[in-house]
Amino acid sequence: MATMQKWQVEHFENKVKRQFNPLIEDQELLIRQFRTEATNVAVDKLAKKMGADKIINDFKKAEKNLAAARANAITFFDKKKPKDKELNYNFRNNRHDDLSLSDCEEQLRDWASNLVDKELEKRPEGSKLRTLKELKTKALDTIKECGSPEALAVALDKVSNKIGITWNTDIKAIPQIK
Repeated sequence: MATMQKWQVEHFENKVKRQFNPLIEDQELLIRQFRTEATNVAVDKLAKKMGADKIINDFKKAEKNLAAARANAITFFDKKKPKDKELNYNFRNNRHDDLSLSDCEEQLRDWASNLVDKELEKRPEGSKLRTLKELKTKALDTIKECGSPEALAVALDKVSNKIGITWNTDIKAIPQIK
């Protein structure tokens, strides 16, 4: 049994990636669309179910009031400061390190996104993506486990047939111009 050279193994690995990656990327793009829509819906449902919607709404009102109060404070102190003086650092840079509404909303979005990912795996698109990734892993494992290029080509043909691709494709001749 002939062993494969490193360049042969790399060639087979690259070919597997060339065949599987476009299909996987297409499926991931399709799922990304569903994930975005489902996450937005899940955030609202999760917030209502947990009772966080009331807190979020109160937080929005409070932040709106806080923003108005900050703007009033900055305007007031800017007008009242002596002409030759600067406002202190907090007024100039308007920085806050406190918990914000966006922090709460981001946490809800993370939790909802995890729930959506689990639900998307049950959809046909998620199932297809999982199958494609498993077949790609199988093909890459086959490369490492097979001893000869001939046996490997046969084994990879079996794996790639499952996604509708033949491993060894014939190239058509370029037509001659007369």
